[in-house]
Amino acid sequence: MHIGYARPIYGDLTCEKQQVILNEIGCEEVFIESHSSPKKRDELKLLLARLENGDRLIIQNLHVLADTTRHLVELLEVLNQKGITLYSANEQIDTAPDKLFTFQKIVQCLADFQSDSISAKTKAGLTMAKEKGMHAGRPRKPDANVKKAIEMYESKKFNLAEIKEETGISKSTLYRYLEN
Repeated sequence: MHIGYARPIYGDLTCEKQQVILNEIGCEEVFIESHSSPKKRDELKLLLARLENGDRLIIQNLHVLADTTRHLVELLEVLNQKGITLYSANEQIDTAPDKLFTFQKIVQCLADFQSDSISAKTKAGLTMAKEKGMHAGRPRKPDANVKKAIEMYESKKFNLAEIKEETGISKSTLYRYLEN
């Protein structure tokens, strides 16, 4: 039996794109997580309990199934012990016994997986920070201090150390503002 698994990922938060792929491949049943968090993956637990010897697990890509390389290895061991094959559509990975992979293909897939995993965690962190009202990047210096630093610099009465001590504006920050 072909059984699909999907969970919200960046670029497909509703899992619609994944469902299209899983349906095109011919999944008879699809388990869909309601969230993208690596914790409390209830549908994954139900899926693993449901899978039987000879079944085929279909996913869009490795990052949908696992969050880390270690997690992926653990899941592959469980699938192997139960006699289940895995097919990942994007990476064209098929663990059926008659399929062979070059070492280069395996390493490339693992590198892509790790990159996807890091990217997803970074994007999730940035989204949470935005929701809390935080902004990415270096904090801006108060305008009053910048204006004062520029005035002190242009007056030619102060050296850079004195400007920094008085305003808190570093030499590189001051030069960056002077260029604009």
